[in-house]
Amino acid sequence: MKKRLWSIIAIAPLVLAACGDGDAVEGSDSKEIELTYVAWDSELASNHVIREVFEQAGYDVTLTVVEQGVMWQSVADGNVDGHVAGWLPEDMKADYERYQDQVVDLGANLEGAQTGLAVPTYMDIESIEDLSTDVVGEITGIDAGAGVTIATEKAIEEYNLDLELTLSTDAFMTQQLREKYEVGEPIVVTGWEPHWKFNSFELRFLEDPLGVFEANGEIRTLVREGLEEEDPDAFRILDQFYWTADDMNEVMTYIAEEGMEAEEAAELWVEDNQDKVDEWLEGIE
Repeated sequence: MKKRLWSIIAIAPLVLAACGDGDAVEGSDSKEIELTYVAWDSELASNHVIREVFEQAGYDVTLTVVEQGVMWQSVADGNVDGHVAGWLPEDMKADYERYQDQVVDLGANLEGAQTGLAVPTYMDIESIEDLSTDVVGEITGIDAGAGVTIATEKAIEEYNLDLELTLSTDAFMTQQLREKYEVGEPIVVTGWEPHWKFNSFELRFLEDPLGVFEANGEIRTLVREGLEEEDPDAFRILDQFYWTADDMNEVMTYIAEEGMEAEEAAELWVEDNQDKVDEWLEGIE
């Protein structure tokens, strides 16, 4: 499969990410597929699982980590084959509206996704309306381009909160959560489900009476135009990829709590769920 050149905005992150996740094997007669994703624990899990699946089908797989906007743009431009990380309809709404006419939407690969502000259950607070500096010093968030970050900024405005949003990464956010949780101190984090932190800590989403956050969303698969015609097998696998929040959480927990590498965690999950994987591979020649 011949790839077009990256646009200038995508070159730097792709070069860095390719060094970490590996390119397709040179000289291989295998088919090739390239997927892109954002560096969230949820997408780390889903992409390494789908890589295992494609490898069963005889593909050399390249996974490339980029920022959220670049993830969408690279599929729209045809520089990668697709992504399985479309948190919709609200969380990545701006990206979807910008690129929906340039990508092929294969629908949900996971349903029941949710975003919001989450707190440990030991905190005596129920609603975003109740947040103040008397409750917590800040909201601990993730990267600036994430949909949950944008929604949190909107929530601060809509609820007239006198709190700052601290931007960091998924890893730093969960580290801060663990440290505060272990000593019973208050903390509010940007949350999304599926995510392993809801398995490892007793957390709850704060009520959102203004409906700022995604209450019942889904994660969708988006692919480049022309993939179905050029590689029907790859298109079919991505179209048939569908799992549950429990599935994703299992992989994430292997990584976050049992110290497995992403590849090892995905391999174990696939080994234990081959019947489900076989459904994704149905009809592949």
